[in-house]
Amino acid sequence: MKYPFVKWLILSIGTILIGEIFKKSIPFYELIYNSLSQQFTIKQVKEIIDIQKKWEWINYIFLPILLLLKTSAISSIIYIGLFLSNKNLKFIIILNFVLKAEFIFLLVPIFKIIWFYFFQTYYTLEDIQYFYPLSALNIVGYKDLENWFIYPFQVLNLFELFYIIYLGYEIGKLTNTNADYGLKIVALSYIPSLLLWVTTVMFFTLNYP
Repeated sequence: MKYPFVKWLILSIGTILIGEIFKKSIPFYELIYNSLSQQFTIKQVKEIIDIQKKWEWINYIFLPILLLLKTSAISSIIYIGLFLSNKNLKFIIILNFVLKAEFIFLLVPIFKIIWFYFFQTYYTLEDIQYFYPLSALNIVGYKDLENWFIYPFQVLNLFELFYIIYLGYEIGKLTNTNADYGLKIVALSYIPSLLLWVTTVMFFTLNYP
């Protein structure tokens, strides 16, 4: 797959399909009902679920757009990092391997399907929302954490580590250097941007719960 558009299309379709499989493998709307019934009346909960079902198709439009925005932003950050290091790669080449790296995160919902279908068969909506396989959050648990700490503990996971290593490997290969150089570029560009993003999410979670 040489063309980024093809990778983006396959990634978008794969993300949507796996998401739908996940929703079919668990009592999704029943979990929503049980969660919201503590705050709203039965009639209000049914109305909320009906609205969600009615506008569910919007996810199929926005999800591919969000994936494109995310990968384009990361590609731009790496492009700037390479430019400041006097290494020139075409943006389309960077976008191409960033999209390839993004396939790593498709393993996350697959792991979740396996976990909740075979292992943790009793769960709440919150358990599903906060579960992130192979992350620090699974070690410390979310119930005793402040809300604004949950996201950074989710981001601290092995999938993110593999993602960073793969980006470093591709940069080293395409610049005719080595993986160490590639990881250095990632450490000076992507990782600070990721930390800034996590800090921003923490700030808004803390101030606008």
